[in-house]
Amino acid sequence: MPVVGAHVDSTDPLPAAKAADAEAIQFFLADPQGWKAPTAHPHADEIRASGLTVYIHAPYVLNVATTNNRIRIPSRKLLGQHAAAAAAIGAKGLVVHGGHLNAADDPDIGVDNWRKTVTRAHDEGGFPLPVLLENTAGGNNAMARRFDRLAQLWDAIGEFGVGFVLDTCHAHAGGEDLAGIVERVKAITGRIDLVHANNSRDAFDSGADRHANLENGQIDPAVIAEICRGAGSDVIVETPAEGHHADISYLRSALAG
Repeated sequence: MPVVGAHVDSTDPLPAAKAADAEAIQFFLADPQGWKAPTAHPHADEIRASGLTVYIHAPYVLNVATTNNRIRIPSRKLLGQHAAAAAAIGAKGLVVHGGHLNAADDPDIGVDNWRKTVTRAHDEGGFPLPVLLENTAGGNNAMARRFDRLAQLWDAIGEFGVGFVLDTCHAHAGGEDLAGIVERVKAITGRIDLVHANNSRDAFDSGADRHANLENGQIDPAVIAEICRGAGSDVIVETPAEGHHADISYLRSALAG
């Protein structure tokens, strides 16, 4: 049975994990809206010794697909720095958004920029842990909102060991039907390494990525649980923290049933 956990505040993740009865945690190693390199976590030893499954989320600003050199080149460097820091803390994977292009840009350029990023890392010995690409909700020229674009991207980078994170809120708000979504994703990527089991505060195809607790959103929570069951991978809720315990309990019960 996969482990179920939560995205928690990075300052001191272990008390939050205990309060939520989480078997896994996800957190940031630096400001998610900033460009600073990660530093050693003050509780790194305790986190490594905790027995929890750990995932690290890369900063939101990271965008290796963009045509903007002033963003793309620092993003490549930041990706490598966060991969190294995540491996050092014992993480199972580093979650990264697919990024986006400007409205008038050719999507083939974004695909090629991703290919250059992963092939360069491969030629230098590879990332020190799995890099897990996550589908996103916003942006009409995003690399991982629509699954036809995701398929194009995966054809370019899938052979280099990149993993995949399926976010249920992002798929719903991004305009992808959740019915049969596990099969559709696996037909493209061959894998789902992690599920972000989030309900959505917003309507289908809204382009918004505002998460809701499982029983308080636009998606039937039973559908989210079925996606988790079908994926067979670890599960992280990124829902509001006050509902983490209830969300984890719901999913754990559903997955055991």
